Amino acid sequence: MSDHELVRLSAVAVVDKLKGGEITPLDLLEALEKRIAAVDGAVNALPIRCFERAREHATALMGRPAEARGIMAGLPVPIKDLIPVSGVRCTKGSPIFADWVPEDSDLLVKQLEARGGVIYAKSNTPEFGAGANTFNEVFGATLNPWNTERSAAGSSGGAAVALATGMAWLAHGSDLGGSLRNPASFCGVVGLRPSPGRVAATPTPPIDQTLSVEGPMARTAEDLALLLDAMSGADRRDPLSLPVEPGSFLQAARSGRLPRKVAWSRDLGITPVDPEVAEICERAARRFEELGVIVEEAHPDLSEAHACFQSLRAANFAAAYLPLIDRHRDQLKPEIVWNVEKGLAQSMTDLARAQEQRWRMFERAQRFFEDYDLLLTPATIVAPYPVEQRYVEECAGHRFENYVEWLAIAYAITLVCAPAMSIPAGFTRDGLPVGLQIAAPQRGEAQLLSAAVRLEEALGLSGGVPIDPRPAPAAG
Repeated sequence: MSDHELVRLSAVAVVDKLKGGEITPLDLLEALEKRIAAVDGAVNALPIRCFERAREHATALMGRPAEARGIMAGLPVPIKDLIPVSGVRCTKGSPIFADWVPEDSDLLVKQLEARGGVIYAKSNTPEFGAGANTFNEVFGATLNPWNTERSAAGSSGGAAVALATGMAWLAHGSDLGGSLRNPASFCGVVGLRPSPGRVAATPTPPIDQTLSVEGPMARTAEDLALLLDAMSGADRRDPLSLPVEPGSFLQAARSGRLPRKVAWSRDLGITPVDPEVAEICERAARRFEELGVIVEEAHPDLSEAHACFQSLRAANFAAAYLPLIDRHRDQLKPEIVWNVEKGLAQSMTDLARAQEQRWRMFERAQRFFEDYDLLLTPATIVAPYPVEQRYVEECAGHRFENYVEWLAIAYAITLVCAPAMSIPAGFTRDGLPVGLQIAAPQRGEAQLLSAAVRLEEALGLSGGVPIDPRPAPAAG
C-alpha cells in the first residue's frame, strides 16, 4: 500500500491492518514523515516532531505479541503542545517555555502509550491554550487548510489541521470553552469534549476544576470513539477520573442506535449567530427527521452563562498563572494578563454567585435532558474568519465585549458538564466548513457517539478530508 493511500485510510482501518500484520507502526511513521514534509509548511500544524523517539517506541511495541499491543496497536498520535511528553520539547505556545524539555510525561500520554499509541509530534496551540485562534510567538499561526488565509480556530487548532490534511489519523486535544469543538468545526473534522473525569490527566491548579478536559479528535465519529476508548479510564493520580464503563465506545458508535427526540437551538437564547451558519446547521439537524427522530426547537435556560463562565474561567487562570504574572508579565500575551487580573479582582461574593449560577444551569440542563436525548446547536457562530484577527469582534450586528464572549454557544455546554462534539454539517457559499454541535446528558458519550455516526452517514460529509492545503481563491 502506498503512503498516499495509507494517510487516507480511516483510523479504524489502519488499526485493523496493524492487528492483521499487513502494516507496521514503522510503515505509518514513514508515511507521516513524508506527508508532513509535503504539506505542513503551508499550514504550520505540527511544529514539534519526535520521530526518533516514536520509532524507538514503535520498535519496542513490535517486540510484543500482536494481542499485547493495546487498543491502538501502534497507531501514531500527535499531542497538543500544552501537556508534557518525556524528552520532547513542550512550549505551551509561550516564550517562557520555549526551550523546556520535560523529563516525565502527563498521565494521558502514559495512558495512550500503554494502550499502543505512538507519539510522533506536538500540535500547535495558542499561548497556554487561551483563545480560539491558534497563534503564538514561538511558532506563529496555524492556517486553515480549506483557505490558508483563514483561522483554524483553537485552541486545538494544530490537531484539527493535522487531521484535515492527512498528517494524523487521530489527535489529542483539550477543551475549556470550545477548544476541541471550534477547530473541528472550522476544519471539517470531529472533536469531542468528554464529561469531566472521562479522560484522566495530570492535575493542575485548581485541582478540582471541571471546566477544562482532555479529549479526542478524529476525521469521523467512529474513529473518534476508538481514541476515546484508548484515553478513558480511572487513575488514582487524577482525583476526578472515572472508571471504564461496560462495553466500548467504539461498539456504541457502531450500534446504530438512534435517539427518540432531540432539541435544536440556533443560539441557546444567549448569542448572535451568523445567519448562513445557522441555516446550514439547522438543515443538518433536521436530517434526523428523515431517520424517524423527533426534532423540536428548544433549549434549557442558560441565560447566566456569560457572567458565570467568565468569572469561573478567570478564577482558574488566576490559580494557574499567577506565578507567571509575577515573574514574566512582559512575556505573556495581553489576554492572559487580562484573564488573571480579572480573576484576582473578583470577590468571594462574585465567585459564590458564579458557583450558584452554574449549579442552577446544571439543574435546568438535567431536567431538560429528561425530555430530550440530545441538544443540537451550531458548534461555532461564524465560519472561519481571517487568521490575522485575534478573535471574532462582532457577529450579526452584535459587538462582543471581550475575546471569549463569542464562544458562548460552546462554553454554555461546558458549564453544565455535558459531553459535546462537533461534526461536519456543511459548507458556506465560500466553501468553508461549518460544524454542528451535539450535546448529551452528563456521561452520555455512548448515546452521543451512536447518534453522531448515524447523522454523519445521513449527511455524507465524512469523506471530505484529508485534503491538501488550499490557498485563498483568486479575487474576481
